[in-house]
Amino acid sequence: MIIAGAVYLSIVQKRSQATIDTGNAALVRPVSVNDHILGNPAASVLIVEYTDFDCEFCKSFDETLRQIIANEGADGRVSWVLREFPLTEIHPNAMKHARAAECVAKTAGNDAFWKFTHSLFANQPVNPLDYGALAEAAGVQGDAFAACYSNAAANVDARIDADRQNAFAIGARGTPYSLILVAGAAPVVMDGAYSYDAVKSLVDQALAH
Repeated sequence: MIIAGAVYLSIVQKRSQATIDTGNAALVRPVSVNDHILGNPAASVLIVEYTDFDCEFCKSFDETLRQIIANEGADGRVSWVLREFPLTEIHPNAMKHARAAECVAKTAGNDAFWKFTHSLFANQPVNPLDYGALAEAAGVQGDAFAACYSNAAANVDARIDADRQNAFAIGARGTPYSLILVAGAAPVVMDGAYSYDAVKSLVDQALAH
C-alpha cells in the first residue's frame, strides 16, 4: 500500500549508495521553464527533487542541496529542480504547505518561492496560520497570496497533483526522492537524504560524463 510504503521510507531512508535506474526513472517529467529551478536553467547537470515540507529528512537535505548549488553550481553547470510530493497519508498539513509554496511562486516568482520553501523547512513544523507572515518575508506583497491560497483548487492543485503523480510513476514512495539528470546518461536515483559528500561525489561524476 502507498500509505505503508510512505511511512516506511520516510523513517528509514538512509541508503549509502545511489542506484542507476533505467526503468521507472526514465519516466521523470522533462524539466521545463515551468519548473522551480535554483541555479542556471540551462545547466548540464540537473538535480530533480520530489519533497514534502513536513519531512524531517527533507529539511536536512534542503540544506545539503543549497550547499551543493552554492558550491558545485557556482559556475552554472549544476542546478536544482524542486517538485511537490506531499505525503498526505502521514502529514496532515503537507498539502497545505505545498499549496502555500505554489501560491508564493505564482504571485511573487521563483526567488520568493525558494525563500519561502527555505522558511517552511527552517520553521518545521509550520502552522498554516503563519503562511501570511512567511510569504510576506519571502517578498509577497498585498493580498495576492491569500487570494491564491483561498482558491487553491483552481490555482495550484493541478500542478501539485501532476508532481505527485510523476513521483509515483518513477517509483518514489517516500521523501526526499531525487534524480541526477545529465544528457546521454541513465538517471541516477537518490532515494533518501544523502550527505553533502555523497551528493558532491555523484554530481562530480555527472559533470565528468
